[in-house]
Amino acid sequence: MSFSLAAPAHFELVIKKSRFIACVEPMAGREQALTRVAQLKATHPDAAHVCWALLAGGQSAAHDDGEPGGTAGRPMLEVLRHQDLQGVMASVVRYFGGTKLGAGGLLRAYTDAVAQALLSVEKIELIAKVQLSCSVPYALEGMVRHELVLVQAHLLHVSHGSVVTFSIELPQTAVPALVARLNEAGMGRLSWIEPHAMDN
Repeated sequence: MSFSLAAPAHFELVIKKSRFIACVEPMAGREQALTRVAQLKATHPDAAHVCWALLAGGQSAAHDDGEPGGTAGRPMLEVLRHQDLQGVMASVVRYFGGTKLGAGGLLRAYTDAVAQALLSVEKIELIAKVQLSCSVPYALEGMVRHELVLVQAHLLHVSHGSVVTFSIELPQTAVPALVARLNEAGMGRLSWIEPHAMDN
């Protein structure tokens, strides 16, 4: 089970006069993350480093931004992984306080800042969604539309040819009941265009 964040959250840590300003926030992918990093650098032009980690499936990334390798981005990414997050970015803006913290000190500072920010934010469960397509005679179009509204399915596309074809997206957990109801109401006149594992 994976989670995202309901809203961004911040936490500031000061260690030996170095300021670590952490932010955790929902983030769809790497392009959006890079835009956010550019915003942070513009907002904090005097900061020594803007380190970040993104956990978003195949677009996941981690960046140390000049800190010693493995002391910032990767440990921050591990904090996100440990909390089963997905589609989340952690960033830490560091203002150098004049005293070097060493690799161990940096690693602790970056992970603690992110972990503390995560303590104050509500997590929301990510529900897997699936896409289905079916076709029905025109006489059943109203019935199908009614059933889709009941399960709050998202209507992606409807085409009207010799039959009406619906493409929908809905939570995976709602699929078995919807398929069963439509198959029953359609009395053999509804056909599923793509095979799906839920139809048994």
